[in-house]
Amino acid sequence: MAAVDLTGDPGPVAIPIDGVLDLHTFSPREVKDLVPDYLAACLDKGIRHVRIIHGKGTGALRRTVHAILGRLPVVASFALADLDGGSWGATLVVLKDGPALAPG
Repeated sequence: MAAVDLTGDPGPVAIPIDGVLDLHTFSPREVKDLVPDYLAACLDKGIRHVRIIHGKGTGALRRTVHAILGRLPVVASFALADLDGGSWGATLVVLKDGPALAPG
């Protein structure tokens, strides 16, 4: 009889590195590692402007994302998107030039 994964964990998921990270499909506990890893991958591809979609909701995920961004040395600046870019449901991030750095 074949083994069956009952945990529901599909394993690693490939995310396109295109400058837009939509967090809707991730659990809040994944965000802490996902955001820095995604930004490092963007830097490796020469992408310096990133849009992180965290949704509007209660604002808890937005606050978590902003706290993470505030600790990353690769982040030059970040701000909520304008009305056309997702408003307060998305954050625009500008990354510093240079190689990716580990969170400090």
